[in-house]
This record gives sequence, structure tokens and C-alpha cells, in this order.
Amino acid sequence: MMQPVTEHPGERMRLSDILSVDRILVDVDGSIVKTKADALRRLSEMLSPAISVGANEVEHLLLEREKLQSTGIGDGVAIPHCALEAAQAQALALLLCPRGVEFDAIDGEPVEIVFGVVGPKRATGEHLRTLARISRLLRDEQTRLRLLASPNATAAYQLIDANENAQR
Repeated sequence: MMQPVTEHPGERMRLSDILSVDRILVDVDGSIVKTKADALRRLSEMLSPAISVGANEVEHLLLEREKLQSTGIGDGVAIPHCALEAAQAQALALLLCPRGVEFDAIDGEPVEIVFGVVGPKRATGEHLRTLARISRLLRDEQTRLRLLASPNATAAYQLIDANENAQR
């Protein structure tokens, strides 16, 4: 089970601390993630073991969040997220879908980068900081393009890690 990540004064938690290669899926040819429902299901399956909560429960909560408003934030990015009482720590999963997936994004465009975020209900501040870090990472078009060009999960993880190292 993943240990909770805590921030110490002056030390920032990194996305690469709560993401792992096994929670990144690069769907180069679009054969795995064809719909928003597929994306949410895959994210749930990847996040479930990291937080020791059933994939069905995670998927249900992500779907409920999407009913409130799409988490497609534009520029080909979506950040489905939810909080659970049972989660012990923040966890991330990433889908890279260069062919694009309809996601009801605010700009009406398909999404290609989908970060799933799940965390404990009691850690709202940490959850919001994680969402902000993802937004900061992806606001740069070149970073988004390099991520989408990743040939595999390891390359995508290394790109995120290197980006965070450059930010320190």
C-alpha cells in the first residue's frame, strides 16, 4: 500500500512522487480508450490498487464528479478527480491519447491528456495543490506535445520527473 506523502515546510510534493509508471497508459493508436467512459474506467482500474479502494467505487465517484461539470479544462487536457474517505494518500494516473477522446471539454475539443487524481477527503488542501501542479505542468504547449509524443509509460514518467526537477 502506498504511504501518505506529506509536505514539509519549504519542500514541495512532486507529481512524480504520487504517480508511477504502472499508472500511465500510452494509447498511441486509440485502440484502448475510445470514449470518456473508457477513460474513467481505465483511470479507476489504475488508481484502485494505489489507494486500496475498489475500482467500481472509484469509477462511480469519477462519474459523479463528471455529472457536475466536465473536468475537460481545454487545450486537450482533462483532470477527472475525486476524494474518498477510505483513501490514505493522493494518487495519480495518466492516460495519453494522441488520437483524442470526446470529453465534453469546455472548449469543445477532444482531450488527449487525462490525469486522474484521487485523494483522501480529509486532505482537501493537498488535493487542490495536486490539481494546481498538474495545471502548471500542462499549461505549456511544448510540455503537452512532448508528453503526447512519449512512446511508452516510462518515457512519459521521465518527462514529468525531469520537468519537476527543472522547476526546483
